[in-house]
Amino acid sequence: MKLPQFGSDGLSVTRSLALAAPVVLVLAAIPQLVDPYQTQLLTYGLIFGIAALGFNLLLGYTGLLSFGHSAYFGLGAYAAAFMVKYLGVGSMELYILGGLLVTGIVTAAFGFVCVGYTRIFFGILTLALSQVLWTLAYKFFWVTGGTDGIRVPYRSLTLLFGMFEFSGPRSYQRFIGAYYYYVLALFFACVVLMWVIVHSPFGKALQAIRDNETRARFLGIGVARYRWISFMISGLFAGLAGILWVPLNGLVTPEIVYWPFSGEIVFMTVLGGFRSFTGPIVGAVVFNYLKTYAVASTEYWQAALGIVLVVLVMVLPTGIVGALSRLARRGRSRPEEGGA
Repeated sequence: MKLPQFGSDGLSVTRSLALAAPVVLVLAAIPQLVDPYQTQLLTYGLIFGIAALGFNLLLGYTGLLSFGHSAYFGLGAYAAAFMVKYLGVGSMELYILGGLLVTGIVTAAFGFVCVGYTRIFFGILTLALSQVLWTLAYKFFWVTGGTDGIRVPYRSLTLLFGMFEFSGPRSYQRFIGAYYYYVLALFFACVVLMWVIVHSPFGKALQAIRDNETRARFLGIGVARYRWISFMISGLFAGLAGILWVPLNGLVTPEIVYWPFSGEIVFMTVLGGFRSFTGPIVGAVVFNYLKTYAVASTEYWQAALGIVLVVLVMVLPTGIVGALSRLARRGRSRPEEGGA
């Protein structure tokens, strides 16, 4: 059976690298071109891009819509915050290791429960499980800090096992610059890893399950096992994003586990285009900027942001990347038609 190509994923390795090189160069130069605030905003966008990239493995490639990914983002965030508050840990690398361990254990358990269901039942179950975690974070305030949250000051953070510390004059500017490149390196690592996953036989099997579950079973694909692994990978990406979010935000509260943030992850993915590999990343960056400037512009920012997002989704049903790809194809076809 010939598995269907997925969006622009049929690109060769050489062409993919050629397209990625200018993006890498631009992103690497950003801190030298803009002020620390803009660098911070882009860092947030890259972090949310990691979460959306993982979410799209579940939605775009496996065909499962989760309304509970805020749980795994929040697990990573709270794991890092607990390591600061109760263990006095300052190493970002230890945050990542500990946070991924906690996220992996919970995601494996939740995935085992959820993957036996599909469509709306899967979505409702993921939402219900995430609400359980939100309730724990909200009610056990003597552990989590409740609505006051847990503060994680950037001054207590070290990068690359103590090679970079942030104290003294202009510490915030130095932190923003160094942390941007730290997140950027992990972002590129996640992009490469996900690209390998979706182009591997495992990724093609996920697409076969998405397109026709019955046919996939007849071909001998273990549907439940593949979905469970996809669920775990997706959750780990969200957990990593949550860990990276903590030092930048400086405060972890139960809101990050609450269901509206799951909706934001869905919006990011759909806005960019979940039928393409890069769509969720673009959607995450654009959504972050839209939300930031909406909050700064009006007290009715939720309504304003909602209207903008509804219009964008209606005008660009295939997402930003899908619309740009369609325009590019039209541009290439016009010279051919003129030559004919």
